[in-house]
Amino acid sequence: MKCPFCRSEEGKVLDSRPDPEGKSIRRRRECSSCGRKWRTLERVEDEMPLVIKKNATYQPFDREKLLGSMSVACGKRPVTFAQLEKIIADIEWDLLSSSVGAVESTVLGEKIMSALKQVDEIAYIRYASVYRRFKDAEELISEMRGLIDEETREPGLSS
Repeated sequence: MKCPFCRSEEGKVLDSRPDPEGKSIRRRRECSSCGRKWRTLERVEDEMPLVIKKNATYQPFDREKLLGSMSVACGKRPVTFAQLEKIIADIEWDLLSSSVGAVESTVLGEKIMSALKQVDEIAYIRYASVYRRFKDAEELISEMRGLIDEETREPGLSS
């Protein structure tokens, strides 16, 4: 691997750490020429399914686009970049495991909302308000009531 600083091909791996689920490997590297250190992240690269948009067009899966939209929803919230990366990695892994050729954007949106709901409810509401295109405050309030109702239900009891 070329050094990103001096472009030398002389380098070594100092440390390798697989993630707990075995989906990626993080490596610390050092350039033998300039002595600088950097990290790389290696993920399984496979053919991601195409995304079927609401207008019936197809687009390549774009993890950066998902990360960007989630970052906006999580702005000024106690959600770390690592949490967002994990959500996207889990979604990618689910898609790769399912071996589908295409996935509807609505399925991706629901997966993101489900994950955000577990991480931060305000981020979930922000994402849902854009994704579901609430027409007015009443639709937003209705979504928030549903979230509150989920929290107040006691486990094991049906309503």
